[in-house]
Amino acid sequence: MKVYTKTGDKGTTALFGGTRVPKHHIRIESYGTVDELNSYIGLIRDQDIAPRYKDLLTQIQDRLFTLGAILATDPEKATLKNGKERLNIPKISEADITLLETEMDTMNDALPPMTHFVLPGGHQTVSFCHITRCVCRRAERLATALHELEPIDTHVLMYLNRLSDYLFVLARKLTHDLNAEEIKWIPEKS
Repeated sequence: MKVYTKTGDKGTTALFGGTRVPKHHIRIESYGTVDELNSYIGLIRDQDIAPRYKDLLTQIQDRLFTLGAILATDPEKATLKNGKERLNIPKISEADITLLETEMDTMNDALPPMTHFVLPGGHQTVSFCHITRCVCRRAERLATALHELEPIDTHVLMYLNRLSDYLFVLARKLTHDLNAEEIKWIPEKS
């Protein structure tokens, strides 16, 4: 199979199901940003971090491929007129969201309470987490904009929301694990 197809040379691409849309379509922006997010998660996973974090990040990457497939599918082509699924697309489940919440709770139990916002940084791995969190928030913003135009499974929106929270808590936990300094943001008084 060749990587290049030449079918996008005029600025369009095909959704799962065959519908062609402009490459700047909000749906393409949404799943393209999820793909970018997945790549940044790979960057975190490649750092010298505990195997349990690497394992969960691998699971998250798998879920992001699922999420990307959902976003890359033309909703009109996904189901038949009788409501049955035409395309076999996996789903994001409540259990996927609960897993992120459980992991955050576990990490938070090992951390001092957060009393202020924190400045991103302190260690390269922590900085990668914060960059990834920001990309996740952008993916969430794009997915919610798409949802307003063409409703998508709300589990997609919930997962992206929880994932950005998870990445923030992971950044704090890695700051702790790596003995890096967590710098509190204390606004200057005027």
